[in-house]
Amino acid sequence: MEKRNDMSKLEWTIKLIIIVAGSVVAAYGITLALYAGFGGATLAVLWQGISKTFHVSIGMASMIVAIVMIVFAFFYDRSQIHIGTILYQIVYSLCVDLFANAHVYSTHIWVNALIMLFGIVLFAIGTGFYAAASLGRGSYEALTFSLAEKNNWQVKIVRMVLDVVMVVTGVMLGGKFGICTIVTILISGPVIQFTAAKTKKLICVACGNDRSDI
Repeated sequence: MEKRNDMSKLEWTIKLIIIVAGSVVAAYGITLALYAGFGGATLAVLWQGISKTFHVSIGMASMIVAIVMIVFAFFYDRSQIHIGTILYQIVYSLCVDLFANAHVYSTHIWVNALIMLFGIVLFAIGTGFYAAASLGRGSYEALTFSLAEKNNWQVKIVRMVLDVVMVVTGVMLGGKFGICTIVTILISGPVIQFTAAKTKKLICVACGNDRSDI
């Protein structure tokens, strides 16, 4: 029994470390892509709009959006919320502001396009790390799944509708829709899925077991 408790503590520690690491990587990636000049990812368009309209930082805008989504999910379907949901968002939003002015771009569009692509991949990898910990969904995912599961709607349909709402609202507030928005939608899913699967296996190895559901 003592060994089981120690193993549980080890898994818990590893997952928290992975969540924090994933949050930092995802935040760096999204800011790298966001400031490359090709628009923002789906939620980033909304963050831009809120930032311009209410004169707050991008990180604060992301936190405001996340809080609204988390509060909704908590009262609508609180099973989607766990400690990872809160930890990820706090670290992520703080790091978005921290990294906002830490990038160097080129005068050549094609170089900035590569930087944007690299940022999107980093964002997806960081998100995959976080997802592998399985300690609650991110704010946007919590909103998506709470609506889908409570109403027996298809997740992909709910996500598509929400994406449209976020982008349109963001553009109306002054956010920028662009190539980054489209590329993020196209490539982030596969990268997140691949990274999450590999990271889960690493967690199993690190914890000394072969479970795939941790």
